[in-house]
Amino acid sequence: MRRLLFAWICVAAACFAQEAKPDRSALKSDLEPALGFEAPPSGDMPGGWGGGPPGTIFADNKTVHGGHGSVRIERDSASANSSSTVTKSLPMDFSGTTVELRGYLRTENVTGFAGLWLREDGERPALAFDNMQSRQLKGTTDWAAYSIKVPVVAEARQLFLGVLLVGTGKAWADDLELLVDGKPVWELPLVMRAETAIDRDHQFDGGSGIVIHQLSAVQIENLATLGKVWGFLKYHHPQITSGTRHWDYDLFRVLPSILAAPDRASANAALLHWIDGLGAISSCNPCAKLDDKDLTFGPDLDWIWNQQMLGADLSHKLRSIHENRVPGAQFYLALDPNIGNPLFKHELGYEHVKLPDAGFQLLALYRFWNIFEYWSPYRDIVGEDWNRVLADFIPRIALASATEDYEREMMAMIAKAHDGHANLWSALGARPPVGPCELPVNVRFIENQPVVSALTSTSNSAAALQIGDVITELDGVPVSKLVEQWAPYYATSNDAARMRDIARYMTRGACGDASIGIRRQNADLKLTVPRVPAGPNDSDLRRRDLPGPTFRLLSKDVAYLKLSSVKANDCVHYVQDAVGTRGLIIDIRNYPSEFVVFALGSHLVESKTDFARFTDGDLSNPGAFHWTNSDSLPPENPHYAGKIVVLVDESSMSQAEYTAMAFRAAGAIVVGSTTSGADGNVSPFPLPGGLRSLISGIGVFYPNKKPTQRIGIVADVEVKPTIAGIRAGRDEVLEEALRQVLGSNIPAAEIEKMAKP
Repeated sequence: MRRLLFAWICVAAACFAQEAKPDRSALKSDLEPALGFEAPPSGDMPGGWGGGPPGTIFADNKTVHGGHGSVRIERDSASANSSSTVTKSLPMDFSGTTVELRGYLRTENVTGFAGLWLREDGERPALAFDNMQSRQLKGTTDWAAYSIKVPVVAEARQLFLGVLLVGTGKAWADDLELLVDGKPVWELPLVMRAETAIDRDHQFDGGSGIVIHQLSAVQIENLATLGKVWGFLKYHHPQITSGTRHWDYDLFRVLPSILAAPDRASANAALLHWIDGLGAISSCNPCAKLDDKDLTFGPDLDWIWNQQMLGADLSHKLRSIHENRVPGAQFYLALDPNIGNPLFKHELGYEHVKLPDAGFQLLALYRFWNIFEYWSPYRDIVGEDWNRVLADFIPRIALASATEDYEREMMAMIAKAHDGHANLWSALGARPPVGPCELPVNVRFIENQPVVSALTSTSNSAAALQIGDVITELDGVPVSKLVEQWAPYYATSNDAARMRDIARYMTRGACGDASIGIRRQNADLKLTVPRVPAGPNDSDLRRRDLPGPTFRLLSKDVAYLKLSSVKANDCVHYVQDAVGTRGLIIDIRNYPSEFVVFALGSHLVESKTDFARFTDGDLSNPGAFHWTNSDSLPPENPHYAGKIVVLVDESSMSQAEYTAMAFRAAGAIVVGSTTSGADGNVSPFPLPGGLRSLISGIGVFYPNKKPTQRIGIVADVEVKPTIAGIRAGRDEVLEEALRQVLGSNIPAAEIEKMAKP
C-alpha cells in the first residue's frame, strides 16, 4: 500500500447531526458569476471579490479565457508586500470529502510564482491549505487549466479561495469552478453541525483565573500527578472520549483544589472527587483489549497501579476506568484511514487568551506532554525520563511571566522529545538568539566549527567576511559559550540537525554593527560587520545541491538530478535522459520539491522492492503501537541500469530521508553524512496562545524493523566537507559520488572540475 507521507493531512470525513435542503439558488447566483469574473466590477476589483494590496488587482475585459472578463494581478518592484491575493470566502456548511478549485491561469514575466489557492479555517487557521507553490508556475505561460484539492476537514467553518501572485510580473485567472466531490458547491444540501461541549461551555473564555506566584515541592508533585491523570482521563474516560465535557476547562475547575492541597493525600482526594463528579463508569460491552500481535510497544500505565503515588482509592478508580474503556472511541483525535497518523481534533488554540495565564500555560504543557505520551510512535526512544520532564517544566512554564518566556520554556520542553518534527513552529522568533537582523552570510558547522559557507549579500557589509572564515566570537562572547546557552531551545532529533539549525540562526540580533571574531587561515581577526534585515526562513538556505537546472550531465558518463526542484511528472524524462550513462547521482541534500519516491524510484528497480515498514497508534489502547504495512517500489519502464549514488547530509530531513531509504533499497550507494533523523508523516495541533506544534505521527523503519528516528540515514560512504574544501569552493561530497561512479583512477583535478557549479 502506498502512503503519501509528510503532507499535513487533516480529517476528511465530516461529522454532522442533521441535514436540511433549503434553496441554494442565492449562493449560485452570487458565486457563479464571481467565479467566471462576469459580475460587474467594483472599481478596479472584479465583482464579488476582495483582496490586496491596492493597486495590484484589476478587473480585465481585454485578456480573457472565456466570457467577457477575467482578473489580472500585476506587481512590480514598487508594489507593497511580497505578494498579492484575490480572495473570496464562504461558510463550510456542506459535507463531502474533497474541495476542488479549478480554473485557467495565464502569466507574464512572473518572478516568484502564481497559483490558485484554497484554505479552510476553524477553531484554528489553515486546517487545510494549498496554493500551488510546489508547481512553481512562473515566467510567461499561455492560458492553461489548473486544479487544486484539499480534504474537507470536520472542524473547518470557513473556506477561503482565490488567486495569488508572489514576486513581480502579471497573472490572469478566469473561468474558476468550486467543486465538492465533483459537484458545484451550490448543488450540495446545507448541513448543520452537531454542537459539542466545547461549543456550549464558555466559562473560561476570558482567562483561566489561575494565578500562581510560586510553587512548593509539594505543589509541583501534585501538579505532575494532575497532568498525568488529566491526560489519562482525556483518552480513556467515556465522558471525555465521547465529547460531553470541555476537558480543557474542567482542568481549570480542579486546579484550585490541587494547588491548595497541603500534601499528596489531599490532592489525590481532590482528584478522586473530581473524577466521581464525571459520573459512574458503566461496564463495557464489548471492552477494549490490547492485541499483542505485531505490538511494537504498549502503553506506559504502570503508574496507575502505584498506590504509594495515588493512594488505594484513586488507583482503583483509574484501573476501573482503564478496564472498562470503550473500543475505538476518541473525541480529541482520529487516525487517518489511509496513513494511520493521528489527526488531532477539537484542540483549541486560544489565540485571544491574555498571557501570562498560569492555567492556560499549564494546559499547554499537559496537552503536549500527553499527546507525545500517548500518540508518539517514538516515545520508546525519547532518551529522556518523560515523567521527569513533566515535573521539571511545571514551575518553568506555569511561572513564565511574559509571552516570550512562556514560548521559550515550551520550546525547551518540546526539545526534550527529541523529535525533529516537533517544535513551536509559530514562535521561532522567540528562540535565541533573537533580533530582526542577521549577518549577511550563511553559516555551517564544519569540523565542529561555525564556518561562513556563503555570502548572502553583495553589499559592502558582506565584504569584510569571506567564505571559509571561522566565527569565533559574536559581540565579544565566544561562540562555544553561546551555543551551549542556545542548544536547549533547539528541538531536533540529533546533534547534526541541532547544529544545522543553530548555524542558520546564530548571527541574528539587533540591527546595526556587530563585533565579530573570526579565524582566517591562521590569523585571528576582529571585524565590525553590520547586521542586515533577516531573510526568509526557507529550505533554500539549507540546500547543499548544485545551483542551476534540476537535471544535467556532469559528463557523458554521469547524470545528476537534484530533488529540490524535481517534478514528479518529469521523472520518466529524467530517466530517459540518463539512460546510457554509467551512473546517476541523486542529490537529496535538500527537501524534495515534490513527492517522487514512486515516480522516480520505480524506474530504479527490476522487481518489487520493500523499503520501509510502519507503526501506527491504537485508538482503543492509547500509548500502544503496532506494526502495520510496508511500502514497496514496483518496477516500471524505462529502467535505469547504471550505478545510483544518493547524496545526503544534515539538511536531508523527513521526506528527504524517506526518499533516501527507498533509493537505497533500489541499490543506491548513500554518500555524505548523517541526516536529521526525523522521519514519518506529521500530525499538527495548536497550543494555547495561538501557538502551533506537531509530532511525527507514524513510525518509519527499514523492512527489517531497524529504526531511522534520531539515527537518520547513515551513509554507506561517509564524507563531510572540510574547511579547506569550503575555502577552495569544492563540493567534496559530490566529488566522492563521482569517484563511486567513475572509479578512483580519474585525476582529482578532473573530478573537481565536474563537481563545480
